[in-house]
Amino acid sequence: MVSPIQKEKAERFLKWHHDEEILVLLNSWDTGSSKLIEACGYKAIATTSMGIAAALGYPDCQVIRLPEMLEVISGIVKGVQAPVTVDIEAGYGNHVAEVIESVKKIIATGIVGINIEDSISLSPVLMDEQVFCERISAIRSLSDALGFHLVINARTDAFYTSSGTPAEKLAESIRRGNKYREAGADCIFVQPVWEKETIATLVKEINAPINILANPTIGSGGLPPSVRELQDLGVARVSLGSSMLKATLALIKKVAGELLGQGTYHTLTEVMTPLDEAVLAYKMAIGKT
Repeated sequence: MVSPIQKEKAERFLKWHHDEEILVLLNSWDTGSSKLIEACGYKAIATTSMGIAAALGYPDCQVIRLPEMLEVISGIVKGVQAPVTVDIEAGYGNHVAEVIESVKKIIATGIVGINIEDSISLSPVLMDEQVFCERISAIRSLSDALGFHLVINARTDAFYTSSGTPAEKLAESIRRGNKYREAGADCIFVQPVWEKETIATLVKEINAPINILANPTIGSGGLPPSVRELQDLGVARVSLGSSMLKATLALIKKVAGELLGQGTYHTLTEVMTPLDEAVLAYKMAIGKT
């Protein structure tokens, strides 16, 4: 059963993909990080599958077992008031019937949206587009049967996996993006791209809202366009993916290295300044005053 609250949150989340203001998502990996992101003023919560897997000691790409993923997702949904959209990788199933059974369980946690991708373990060969379209269509039919609009963010990994030229990867992304939209997707997620001209072409040529990954670690030392620049390009949604989890792990490593090597606390002190604001944000996240 889908509750009226879940339906209302899904409608709200879908609407944000069509507003003039870009939808900004700072991806979380557990209940605590989700509550903190919400307390910082974000109107929706989006998970990172890589982050959840890493936090539980697993590598990326569907190694984590679905029951463990469901437990984390359930905790996040119960812990926040905002709509929650979750990264379900390739759908946790080898064929459409298995994917639908997985999605039924995921919807039952109370989420309002999903990311689903057309590659398995970032294989050099993308999933057959017709097979992927069947998955999208089946998920849309399930959503309709449940009486609510699950927001489907369909990710194509043509830029990740294709061995073609940049122009060929762009053409493949556009072709797949439009097919996925026709199959029932609400938003098309193309990554990793950060050149303004490429992003503008995706926005123009794909008949759907576009999600761009803003990940400062990609590329040759370059930075993705700012949120304002992405909005001006017509991008509907921007997310950070696993960046926040990676940044957190990098900070732990830096603090640990300094403490073990120099026996000092400069990095830790710098990050926690001003300390009062950091403590207040944490207390807000866990519901204490």
